Amino acid sequence: MFVQPRNRNMIEAAFATLALIYHQTVHNLRQSHSNAVVGLAMSIMQSLAMVIGFVAMFYVLGVRRSPIRGDFMVFVMTGIFMFMTHTKSIAAMTGAANATSTMMRHEPMNTAVSISATALAILYQQTLASIVILWTYHALIMPIRIEHITGCYAMLLLAWASGCAIGMIFMSAKQWWPSGIGVISSFYQRLNMIASGKMFVANVLPTMMLNLFDWNPLFHVIDQARGFAFINYTPHNSSVRYAVYVTLACLMVALMLEFVTRNARSLSWAAR
Repeated sequence: MFVQPRNRNMIEAAFATLALIYHQTVHNLRQSHSNAVVGLAMSIMQSLAMVIGFVAMFYVLGVRRSPIRGDFMVFVMTGIFMFMTHTKSIAAMTGAANATSTMMRHEPMNTAVSISATALAILYQQTLASIVILWTYHALIMPIRIEHITGCYAMLLLAWASGCAIGMIFMSAKQWWPSGIGVISSFYQRLNMIASGKMFVANVLPTMMLNLFDWNPLFHVIDQARGFAFINYTPHNSSVRYAVYVTLACLMVALMLEFVTRNARSLSWAAR
């Protein structure tokens, strides 16, 4: 009755792991609210509030049209959706269950399942929020045209992947220095409010300002997403390759740090 079933081959093990990731993903999606629909609606409203806030700020500043020839709302939403996806991925991964969490003592739960489920939950929320907001604006307010929708979604995936990779570094390092890494993670997320460059067009930035932004992979992702969204805009000061390389580098560092932390875990850590 209390014996944990053992997988007899690799196929059974793969399906068991996928089922575990699925159930953990659903659990993560329901954490914000007991009602799953309300939880998803709250996620959509957060993105919508950010879009409305930035549109209002642009109007207060007197910017009533897009700096790129095209729909002003598409310009705003390409920046907001990438920013929200990246930032929420970092926050979720930083707070994900780690090697010292109580849940990890229960077989077959492990850190790989926790990381995968957390990442998939954020991707699902942000994809759904983007689709709902875009469809609502297109159907109820004004028809919009996005030149290469697949390219824009690829940039959303890159913003998500880079955020998850950076968040994994914070998650692993947090076990060694909880208070300090928490402050650093929050600072990085707040810094991206400006450093992401979502309010600017990279092609028209002077070199002095460009040097303040081009270290950030999210800056490259947002600029490339606008290149896919607008037919009249071709990014010259950003690169998809740079964002991919930074994501892979952060992922490798995160995996090595997580491996070291998992092997060095101690029950005494829970006594903090």
